[in-house]
Amino acid sequence: MGRPREPHSFVWGQVLANRTAIFIDGAYLDNLLRREFSVARIDYTALAKSLAGEAELLRTYYYNCLPYQGNPPSQEEADRYSKTRSFFNTLENLPRYTLRLGRLEYRGNDDQGAPRFEQKRVDILLGVDLVQLAAKRIIREAVLVAGDSDFIPAIAAAQSEGVIVKLYYGQGAHADLQREVDERTRITPKFIDAILRS
Repeated sequence: MGRPREPHSFVWGQVLANRTAIFIDGAYLDNLLRREFSVARIDYTALAKSLAGEAELLRTYYYNCLPYQGNPPSQEEADRYSKTRSFFNTLENLPRYTLRLGRLEYRGNDDQGAPRFEQKRVDILLGVDLVQLAAKRIIREAVLVAGDSDFIPAIAAAQSEGVIVKLYYGQGAHADLQREVDERTRITPKFIDAILRS
């Protein structure tokens, strides 16, 4: 169970009944699908419907970065960039999907000589969207697909506005994040099987 909440001073009539928004950390979802489900190819429209359940879906927000490209890019980098850009274009054309892109920055090489990269702006983009929708009383519920504890301040701010925050997560999701949300659901093979691309 999450920590006890302070009483809220909001008025439910200011929020459209049972309206939800979905927030997907794309890099987290990609890693989850690769690590736990052998790179399952999912139907993102079906994913949004499954996450929203019976609630009216306002919008699904998807956060990620385009792959790094050197100057000049290698053929492998160019191919990866083109493939990812095509996927993002597809997402942008889905009903009620909004794409938010941060930046992927090169951070040198690790001890084995492999390049290290860091996502920038993604967490703050998600946090700003969540807090704005909550503060404007546009949503009653927020569904997160994420695993990072950096989202906790935004979650707490949304909860203070009366928003119920639900988490869908896989292995490795931060324990503090799981404690902070109001409801939590583990993403299972059964869940993934129901949203596979045909």
